[in-house]
Amino acid sequence: MLNEVELGHLRRAVELAAEALAAGDEPFGSVLVGGDGTVLAEDRNRVGAGDHTRHPEFELARWAAVELTPEARAAATVFTSTEHCPMCSTAHGWVGLGRIVYASSSEQLGSWLAELGLPAPPVRTLPIGDLVPGLQVAGPVPELAAQVRALHRRLHGRTD
Repeated sequence: MLNEVELGHLRRAVELAAEALAAGDEPFGSVLVGGDGTVLAEDRNRVGAGDHTRHPEFELARWAAVELTPEARAAATVFTSTEHCPMCSTAHGWVGLGRIVYASSSEQLGSWLAELGLPAPPVRTLPIGDLVPGLQVAGPVPELAAQVRALHRRLHGRTD
């Protein structure tokens, strides 16, 4: 169960996803929070220019690898609009970041794409735990997952 502070960070991740969509990008956003509760960094998706590795979770892992000690990375939490893709999950694991909290799951994303008649992503969606065993994860959060779903529907021209 998430507390109000954690829900606030998760809401900010969804806001960042909406900012990405408003900027013409795919709706994904993430916030990196230190073990003391301080927001350390945040980012939104930036794949619109053609570099499909510019996921916010991957960017935060890179930032953390340079800016934080291994202990600080392990104590940190990534709050994200959607469960990490395999690329981002493994970056998270290799860098040694701590907990992940997501608003919507990769399974939900796959079902939303199918419901819209869209092809599956080019990389299989897998639960984070399949790639980073033992990592503490929490999600999805139904209220926020519905907001993320609406962003994806808008991305693909569906407003209902």
